[in-house]
Amino acid sequence: MILIDTSVWISFFSRSPSARAGDLRDRLTGGERVAITGMIMQEVLQGSRSPAEFARLRSYLVPQRILQPRHSVLTFVEAARIYAQCRWAGITIRSSIDCLIAQIAIEHHVALFHDDQDFEHMSTIIPKLILA
Repeated sequence: MILIDTSVWISFFSRSPSARAGDLRDRLTGGERVAITGMIMQEVLQGSRSPAEFARLRSYLVPQRILQPRHSVLTFVEAARIYAQCRWAGITIRSSIDCLIAQIAIEHHVALFHDDQDFEHMSTIIPKLILA
């Protein structure tokens, strides 16, 4: 199973999908199990351009496997640690939500499939973060 980040879903649903979105399509067609988080669902839905698009995206995303934080407090502490460790190493992560998504991937021992340089930077500092 792999965790699919917002960056790939946005492209997947766009009129001009990226190569990573094409890779996702191939993975889905090939039967690979995928998952999202609640934050990923929120980020994709909040970018909808109309009520109709919101409904379409919602109907596709809600049935997906949702990975939850494993701990009510420690998951968020560790996400903050990811952000801080990157900052201490001179890397500024643009979204603290990305640190939370990374921590959830780590907790569930799944690779993160993304199209976002912040995850590439994170993985150089956080060896437990596996990227697909």
